[in-house]
Amino acid sequence: MRKFWLLFAQATTIGLAVMFVIHTLRPGLLPNAARSGVVTLYENTPDSGGKIPAAGFSAAAKRVMPAVVNIFTSSTVKVPNNPFMDDPRFRFFFGDQLDDGATQQSSSLGSGVIVSHEGYILTNHHVVEAADQIEVALPDGRNATGHIIGSDPDTDLAVIKIDLPGGNIPAITFGHADQAQVGDIVLAVGNPFGVGQTVTMGIVSALKRNHLGLNTFENFIQTDAAINPGNSGGALVDVDGNLIGINSAIYSPNGGSLGIGFAIPVSTAKKIMEQIIQNGSVTRGWVGVAVQELTPELAESFKLGDVQGVLISEVVRNSPADQAGIKAGDILTSVDGKPLTDSNSMLETVSALPPGKVAVLKLLRNQREVVVQVKVGKRPKPKPQE
Repeated sequence: MRKFWLLFAQATTIGLAVMFVIHTLRPGLLPNAARSGVVTLYENTPDSGGKIPAAGFSAAAKRVMPAVVNIFTSSTVKVPNNPFMDDPRFRFFFGDQLDDGATQQSSSLGSGVIVSHEGYILTNHHVVEAADQIEVALPDGRNATGHIIGSDPDTDLAVIKIDLPGGNIPAITFGHADQAQVGDIVLAVGNPFGVGQTVTMGIVSALKRNHLGLNTFENFIQTDAAINPGNSGGALVDVDGNLIGINSAIYSPNGGSLGIGFAIPVSTAKKIMEQIIQNGSVTRGWVGVAVQELTPELAESFKLGDVQGVLISEVVRNSPADQAGIKAGDILTSVDGKPLTDSNSMLETVSALPPGKVAVLKLLRNQREVVVQVKVGKRPKPKPQE
């Protein structure tokens, strides 16, 4: 009997040792490994939230739709009678016999968002640019003539105003774009292709999109909610119907929605709108330099190590920077104590300075720090694109 118990004890000890080794080195060979603490799985329960209400998003749509309008614009454009009229040699021989061409009416459509009961409407600059006449159609069937209060090509925003007999103008509620997160459900409301007011749904795909080459100042909300031609100037709202962005552009080689749309955050739109309503335009600071990103390769060539900043690639003649002695090839590291990380941060920091202010700029020149004072100028208006 003693021999039997000795064999049993040895077998048990060996078995436990084997189980310990397997548990340590190959836990997947053991049954119910997922419940042993090696792998933890989390499952959403039906009552843990995140469910779409039985009514869907109709409450949010009904809240915002009365404040999103259709904008129809018309302008007079000159059309040459002959495609060779732009050739100076052709005009030299036949210019006295041919006129410069006829004129015709050009029309376009877009959307807008009523932001106040006084009739102020936010839309895109490119929607009303060069318009001779603006017609605004409200969802309730009323029509009004729109008047441009001002626009800002650098952010592609514009403010127009309508007057309606009897008032009763609906207005949207502003949300907080800075609280938006990737994955949030959003609704896009506008007038795509002129078919009439349309609501589409998607999510926030990305935040703070820039370097897209769409505007001078970019801080887009990216969404996959369907945005098509005619949606420009329309509303991007959260599930409660609060405005978080102004739909502005899409990425598409054929003009249709591919699930990549961009909206200007309402925080930016509000600042621009307030300046336009108060002053009729937007005033920004300017020092007169062109910059480019300070890549690791450039930093190594300048022997800068881990220095952050932007490389000044060009200085405008007789600009504030030129008068302060700033040169192409300098590394701009900070403006008024604010460190610069890329060209976008430099543009935003300088543009926020009031014209006439004396700003302190820190530079690196030949690996030595240089401090200069620059009297900030007024940013010139961008030239209209043909």
